[in-house]
Formats: sequence, C-alpha cells, structure tokens
Amino acid sequence: MATHMANLDALIPREDFETATSEPATQPSILSATLKITDLEKESFIYNVLRKPDFQRETANWTPDKIAALVGSFLEGDLIPSIILWRSNVSGNIFVIDGAHRLSALIAWVQDDYGDSHTSMRFFDSTIPAEQQKAADTTRKLIHGNVGSYSDLKLALMNPDTASKEKLQLAKNLSATAIHLQWVNGEAEKAESSFFRINQQATPIDSTELDMIKARRKPNALAARAFIRAGTGHKYWSQFDQSVQNEIESIAKGVYDLIFRPNLELSIRSSDLPVAGRGYSADSVKMVFELVNFVNALQPDMWRDEVQKKRRSATQEEVRRLADDTDGTVTLEFMRAVKKSAGKIAGNEPASLGLHPAVYFYSATGRFQPAAFLAAVSFVQELVEKRQLIRFTKNRAVFENFLVTYKYFLNQIVRHYGSMQRSVTPILEMYRTLFHALDQGATEEETISALQNHALLRSHVKLVSDDDRTHGRNFSAETKNSIVLKSALNNSPKCEICQGRLLFRSATVDHKVRKEDGGTGAPSNGQLTHPYCNSGYKESRQGS
Repeated sequence: MATHMANLDALIPREDFETATSEPATQPSILSATLKITDLEKESFIYNVLRKPDFQRETANWTPDKIAALVGSFLEGDLIPSIILWRSNVSGNIFVIDGAHRLSALIAWVQDDYGDSHTSMRFFDSTIPAEQQKAADTTRKLIHGNVGSYSDLKLALMNPDTASKEKLQLAKNLSATAIHLQWVNGEAEKAESSFFRINQQATPIDSTELDMIKARRKPNALAARAFIRAGTGHKYWSQFDQSVQNEIESIAKGVYDLIFRPNLELSIRSSDLPVAGRGYSADSVKMVFELVNFVNALQPDMWRDEVQKKRRSATQEEVRRLADDTDGTVTLEFMRAVKKSAGKIAGNEPASLGLHPAVYFYSATGRFQPAAFLAAVSFVQELVEKRQLIRFTKNRAVFENFLVTYKYFLNQIVRHYGSMQRSVTPILEMYRTLFHALDQGATEEETISALQNHALLRSHVKLVSDDDRTHGRNFSAETKNSIVLKSALNNSPKCEICQGRLLFRSATVDHKVRKEDGGTGAPSNGQLTHPYCNSGYKESRQGS
C-alpha cells in the first residue's frame, strides 16, 4: 500500500461561496442528472465552471491505490456514489458539495494530471514536493497497468482494428457510463450547511481541518495555509494588496524551506533530516496550525464561535475575539512571529541554536514526532524569555547526550499520551526537568530519578535494556532506521564551542582567534559552530 497521498487539489479550482449574497435558486428540473466522462476534459464547458467552495479541505487524502480503484470501478460500470453539486446563479459556477475526491480522481485520469502535470504545475508555481511527485508516478503506473490511459482508450475507439479486446471493451464502456449527480436546491447558506452535514457523516472532517475551515478568513488559519504549501496552491490571501500577498508568499516559502527541507524519505540514510518532518501530511497540517497558534499565544476560544457562545451563556465572560483579517496585516504579524521562532531552532541566522533534528524531533525508530517539535519550540521560547540561553548552552552537550542515550523515553511518552497536542506538555516537562537537573550538577542517575518522580512522567519514563526488547530474524524498516540514526548521531560533528551535535546546514565558520585580536582567515584558525554559539554565547564568555 502506498504511503504518499496523491495531491489532486489543483484540478477543481476553489472559489468564494458568496454566502452573503441572497439569490434565487436554480430549478433542479433544468439541471443535468448525469455527467459524461468527456465533460471532464479541459475544453469542456462544464469542467471550466466546476469549483470547490473555499472552505473545502484539500483534495489530497487518497492513495494511488484508491484512485486507481475508483477509475477501474467506473470503467467496469460499478456503482459510484453520486456527486452532490450546487449551482450559483450569481457566478454561474457549479460547486462540488460532496464527492470532490471521486470527481478529481476521474479528472486526473482524463487529463493525465495526478498532481504533477500542467494544471498542477501552474497551481503550485512549479514547486512539486518529492513525495507528491512519487505519489503521482505511482498512480499513473497503477492506472496505466490496470486500465490504460484515457487517451489510449480514445484511440482504441478510433482504431478498433489495432486495439486489444480488453481495451476496446473498456473504451466502449466510456460511451455508456456516466457519473450520477444530485443537486442542492437553495441559497448559498443552505449549500454550505449541507456541505458540513454531509462531510461529518461519512468520513468526518478532522477537528483541526474543521477549525481551519471555519476560521478560514482569520489570520491564524491564513498563516497556516500559507506555510503548509510554501505560499503556493490556492491563495486564500488573494483578496489582500499585491505587496501583502508577495510578503506572505515570501515568508511562507522561507519558513517552509527552513523546517521541511530536505525532503523526508521513508528510509533514513543520514541524520540530515527536516526539523518538522514530512512537508505535507495530516500531522503536518495539525502541527503547523498548532505552531501558529502557540507562537502567537492564541487559544481556541478566540476563534471558535461555539466556544464563545458557551462561554457567554455559562459565565458571561468575554475573551479577546480574533477577527477576520481584511487586509493581511495580522496574518503577516503572525507569520513573522513564526519565522522568528523557527529561526531560533533551525537555520544559520545568528540567533539560531541549530538544534539537531535527529536529537530532538525524531524517535529512536526514526519516526518524526510533531509533539517533540512543538515542545522544543516552546522550550526554546522559554529559554529566551527567562534569559537562560547561556546556561542552556553550557549544559547543551550533556543535555543532548542524555536525549540520545535515552531516546526511547520520547517513544514512551508519545505512546502513552498520543502523537500530537497531548504529548507536548509532558515532553516539555521532560526538557525542563532535564535542564534543571543538569544545571544543578545532577548525575545521570539523579536526573533519571527526577524524571521518574515527576507527576506527568513517573509511570511513562522507564529504563529499558536490550534484553527487554524482542526482535524477529529480519531487520524491520524501523530497526534499519534506528541503526542508521544511532550510527549517524554517534559520528555527528560537534560544535567546537559547546560540544553539542552540529548539523552542517545550520553551522557557521568561526574564528578561533578573533580578527580584532589578530586572528587570520587561515583554515587552521577556523572552526564549525552553532550560530548562537558563534555570536551570543561566545560574546558572553569573552565579556565575562
């Protein structure tokens, strides 16, 4: 089963639903009851008026196998659930209320665009992530191997004498098979309520996705949408002035490159890993939204209408309401804050600690842990606010050696609390307790005891020996990743100032003897260091 999801989000454009507009409904009697496969070709009238509501989640949650199965089922004449549509009399466009994935899968087949061809390339500004390309290649191979391409079947009808019987039969099926349609009758508001009702019944929308959909015009959701796609894809910020749009996209790309590069492969081959895991996945959407909210001190009751109503009715309290962003000012403010925060843990700007991803953000088996990433962001922010960066840097090498030696502690915490938000606080408490113990000169045994005596950690931080682990005869994928990570970390270069583990892409070249003290630019006078060690920490030592 393929791991990467195919991204078909470009194939049906998004558009504002015009919920504020009162308009007469189109009479269902004059609307078509079916959709022919030829209606999905680029040149067809109906394809060019198809739209998704701007609150529709990304059409990027199907595997190549599922897409291939849907296309095969359609060609075999199997029953496919109806597509539910609504027509706007104001714009004349037709909105997909339910069935966007089904319809996009067929469009992808007709147009040979599985997230990597002409329409998708324009949509994503020619920036196609490696995992998206792999999913597209896999989908295309599956479909070509099972039923053939759409263009091949058209040619089979035109040249029946040279086509195989199987392909000719599938091609003939196309002439008689159609997609069944149902129509929502009413104004835009009814169509929107129908969307949420339908999509919460069959395959419920993830709670984070639902938050982002309902808060789609608020600055936190706009910022998260921009970050997760590096400023490409559907531009939810297109109503802002061009200069604001340009800055949103510039910051988004910069942060994306900072935290999601290099691409995360399924098999780990080195310790050079992205600090925030895979560029696009269900977990990364949640994590980025949480990151925006955390860095900007936002709570759900600031943007969720239902929470506001409950609070007013129960306690009559009012909290600061997060308003829709009408000009992009607040969105940019939130994005700059995230950029600054991300820059403290990654990259090579002077304030960056250059945290090694394999030490802080990945489990012993090489699995990225979103909660560990968010906890590290929180921990570093605390260090900055409490002016403890210098003390942390003094203890950094021992701190990181402990995390590497007892990496399975992270696995134990996540296994108990879950992989996302619920694990952030206990992981943060582990960092705090560890830092405090080391800062007080505690031994390794005393540090472990402090962790095991912590209320949030005591039953979830247990020592494990090799005798406690069971393995089969063959190396599993996780075991292979663990072996590679362990070897890479053991042989990782060290910062010449703090002796913490160093990642080359977050390293700076430092003068051992400062230029003002007569140091030269000779190789013998150079050393690799963390950016912060080369600036803030080094300066503090020389000034003391």
